[in-house]
Amino acid sequence: MRTVIPSVNPIVYLYLLAFLFVRCQSPVKEHNASVKFSGALKNIMMKGDLSAKADLHDYAQTPHLYGLGAVEDLKGEITIINGAFYISSVVDSSVMLSQTTDANAALFVYSSVKRWKTVSVPQTVTTSEQLETFIAEQAELANIHPDTAFPFMLEGAVNEAKWHVIDWPEGDTHHTHEKHKKSGLSGILSNTVVKIIGFYSRHHHAIFTHHSTNMHMHVVNKGKTLAGHLDRIVLGKNMLLKLPVLE
Repeated sequence: MRTVIPSVNPIVYLYLLAFLFVRCQSPVKEHNASVKFSGALKNIMMKGDLSAKADLHDYAQTPHLYGLGAVEDLKGEITIINGAFYISSVVDSSVMLSQTTDANAALFVYSSVKRWKTVSVPQTVTTSEQLETFIAEQAELANIHPDTAFPFMLEGAVNEAKWHVIDWPEGDTHHTHEKHKKSGLSGILSNTVVKIIGFYSRHHHAIFTHHSTNMHMHVVNKGKTLAGHLDRIVLGKNMLLKLPVLE
């Protein structure tokens, strides 16, 4: 007696293969800190749009909040570390630091991070360029997808940290990166301990990173008397890098 093998519809066969493929895949972990943003550097630079895109008071109760940005009308810098707000502005040729949420942001990038993984930064990593490469390598080792935007922290000593706090002249419609750095106040923190909040992304140039880098960083000094945009860094010894822990 001949055995008859029923034919299988090719479409059904393909669905079965797809189902088995998905079932066999291990779940993909993602870091617990999705990056969100309001405003865009390109709109500031090309369109002169300095208007408010976020009210910081709306984020006052956000747990484990980390963020950075620029105040409305480019009248200061915004730095947030674990829910502590540092709003820097220029008053009478000095930097005034206020821990308030009573401010609006022309640009704001932020994330909520419950837990961090800490990695020691080798002493061979000293420059911003070397740091950018090291962060990308460590993120990949931590299974953070290289095409994903993510926050990071740095804690420890710096040999130098060049900072600025923007104070854009009212009515000036010609924006360049150099003019942004030179408007307001700037300085260098030397041989001191700092905390740095940063955001890394390969795909947000002219959104929340400049076109020449994958990083945007702000720095707070040890005494919490100064916070600002970080333009350049020379790392010291015993620096620690923190990356979001996978969930």
